[in-house]
Amino acid sequence: MDLGTNTFHLLIAEVTSSGFNEIEHVQEPVKLGEGGINKGYIIEAAFNRGINTMQRFNSLLIKYQVQKLRAIATSALRNAENGDDFIKAVKTQTGIGIEIIDGDMEASFIYQGIKAAGCLSQPNSLIVDIGGGSVEFIICNADKILWKQSFEIGAARLMDTFHRTDPIPPESITALNLYLEDCLKSLFSATSKHAIENIIGSSGVFESYAEVIESAKGYPFDLKKTKHCEFNYDELLALIEKIVRSTHQDRLMVKKIIPIRIDMIVTASLLTRFVIEKLGVKKVVMSTNSLKEGVLAEMMG
Repeated sequence: MDLGTNTFHLLIAEVTSSGFNEIEHVQEPVKLGEGGINKGYIIEAAFNRGINTMQRFNSLLIKYQVQKLRAIATSALRNAENGDDFIKAVKTQTGIGIEIIDGDMEASFIYQGIKAAGCLSQPNSLIVDIGGGSVEFIICNADKILWKQSFEIGAARLMDTFHRTDPIPPESITALNLYLEDCLKSLFSATSKHAIENIIGSSGVFESYAEVIESAKGYPFDLKKTKHCEFNYDELLALIEKIVRSTHQDRLMVKKIIPIRIDMIVTASLLTRFVIEKLGVKKVVMSTNSLKEGVLAEMMG
């Protein structure tokens, strides 16, 4: 289980000699950070959504007779003052023990997930994982991690601070870019020491980009059958520009953007564009693997 700020994921898999077979993958738009993400508190409605989702997840664990479980919590729960209350309530009501991991461990799991997808090589890549609460950056290759850091600048946090009117106004974009310039100094220092060949976007918003772009061409695109794919740089930047200029209603009309990303995709896209343009990297890849696959890889040993 990947218990994120926006979405709770449950991945149930059967281990095989060559990897694993996915039995069930459920994602629930819990929005744990809604209304309290930058206040360090889980509001009552979000708290209850989270508990209800964990009860449903527990029913599936029983249905499939799951023998081994890890429930990993990230930014929202590690920063909320009532995060421990949530963990205790889940344990009492379901018996599920939740592990809170720090940003460094989160980045390590993301690396393992991306590596398992088979899209790392000897030249260095920069993995970017944009969550609701935090963003992880990992400079790595197929052999090892060269540098990693987690930043508490996830899409929900940025939206709460900068995206208060829709469409987002130019002055808010400027303010957000200045904020990122200041926050990400250590990233740019690291990339000056390690040459980057490509950027790998870890699931989430990058999956939405891929689905929107491919469906607009009339091409079939199944995330369950796609481990990774490379974007056309111009198509990706054009889509990001369209998203940034859009209204909430405009985005609702795009069927391939899932409901929980309808609003947060704006700040996530501004962050994506900022990093791509700042680093001058034109090769951008999407991987459907992320933290949960990395945790599963470790569980498989």
